[in-house]
Amino acid sequence: MAHRRVIAYDSTLRDGAQAQGVSFSVEDKLKVVQRLDQLGIGYIEAGNPGSNPKDLEFFARVGELHLQHAKIIAFGSTRRIGITATEDKNLQSLLSANTTAVAIFGKSWDYQVTDILRTTLDENLAMIADTIAYLKAQGKEVVFDAEHFYDGYQANADYAMQTLQVAVDAGADVLALCDTNGGTFPNEVFSITQTVVSRFPAVQIGIHCHNDCEMAVANSVAAVQAGAIQVQGTINGIGERCGNANLVSIIPNVQLKLGLACISESQLSELTAAARFVSEVANVAFNDKAPYVGQDAFAHKGGMHIDAVNKNPKSYEHINPGMVGNERHILVSEVAGRGAILRKLQQIDPSLTKESQAAVNILEQLKALEHEGYQFENAESSFDLLMQKLLGKFKPFFSLKQYHVNIYEPSADGLNSSVTIHVSVNGQETSATAQGDGPVNALDKAMRKSLQPFYPAIDEIKLVDYKVRVLDSNLATAAKVRVLIESTDQQSNWTTIGVSSDIIQASWLALKDAIEYKLSQSRTSP
Repeated sequence: MAHRRVIAYDSTLRDGAQAQGVSFSVEDKLKVVQRLDQLGIGYIEAGNPGSNPKDLEFFARVGELHLQHAKIIAFGSTRRIGITATEDKNLQSLLSANTTAVAIFGKSWDYQVTDILRTTLDENLAMIADTIAYLKAQGKEVVFDAEHFYDGYQANADYAMQTLQVAVDAGADVLALCDTNGGTFPNEVFSITQTVVSRFPAVQIGIHCHNDCEMAVANSVAAVQAGAIQVQGTINGIGERCGNANLVSIIPNVQLKLGLACISESQLSELTAAARFVSEVANVAFNDKAPYVGQDAFAHKGGMHIDAVNKNPKSYEHINPGMVGNERHILVSEVAGRGAILRKLQQIDPSLTKESQAAVNILEQLKALEHEGYQFENAESSFDLLMQKLLGKFKPFFSLKQYHVNIYEPSADGLNSSVTIHVSVNGQETSATAQGDGPVNALDKAMRKSLQPFYPAIDEIKLVDYKVRVLDSNLATAAKVRVLIESTDQQSNWTTIGVSSDIIQASWLALKDAIEYKLSQSRTSP
């Protein structure tokens, strides 16, 4: 098993596009293809050219890309009932995509054939055989997706295996076994997959799982352990209903836990960035709790845990975070203790010790700020800036002179606020005015407008999330609020914080930190 290579087959642009709230433009699809190719994905299933004009345009343009690793796959179904494959317009559309490989799904559950397709079991077998034979005659590599295979096998094993046999006899290169309803358990997937692998030793066996019982990753890994060498899934598990098997978890599980080759080590180290990139393009909130790549995957808060991790990361980490492009996060809070702060301080000044006065002072400052309403465990970027400032290591990129906010109601074209801001950059004063949908939006635009000529890197910053929490609601409209802002440059995400009884002031503090953190990371100066 150690020498076996597992092929990652991505269907984000087809299965993932069926998720609620997800819609990829042609440009989106092309960007995702290039990023997945860089990640070392073997196959990218990109849509059905017969289903809509958008996919037709995509297939016309994707051929212009110079891919290094991935094969583009066009997706379609077996021929329609009662006609020949040459007469089927959908198959002609499939061929028009001009891909070297195609995926064809066909029924392998007798119930689906008789009650959903409303045809005979023999006609279904003929549809599979005719379609695959026709596509092979056109010189295509063919992946046969045996839809509902595991349900079909448990209902009528003989017929389910017949569908695979006719596909193989017709020349199918891969048999992808589908847990379409997502209701099968890992032990069942392992046993059935092992049977198929033994029955068809000369054909590649694949696995395609849905996550309706939250078993998709476990089922995919079980299939690989049973001998499957192709794993189908989506980035971050996006897909219809509860989603598809998550390739972002499957790839490191297969490679780091089972010891099987899938992508290169350098490509694996890009996994976190790729997962975040696809999430951004799909406009889906990234799951910070995601295994391997989530912001919290290697986050430690409890003092005893932090102390143990500092002594030996293996105590509470199952892999080195850098292997998947992630990093350890020591969360700063009143329960973390001086040891947690020391680790962060030593990144700025390695000479500091737990007994250093600076460490003591910063811990006291932290407790005072948390008493005021700050919570740095969710805003480490603001804390990083605070430490640099308290240690005298921070050189300001700009300073605020004044901002002025005007709010107009009723609004005009959705813009009800304007902000004029005056800042100083290295002694040079500058100002800008911007309108926005609300005062915070206008403040953000005005700040960017005033600073962009000095710091072009600001253009890379995008606001991902904006949260407001009222801290002392008993004070009603005079209550303090905590504002958390999550930002991204599509390479990494960072969160900053502001606290004030004035929501605009709290927002300004968080926005200011967001920009200063980006500039400090890119080491930019005017």
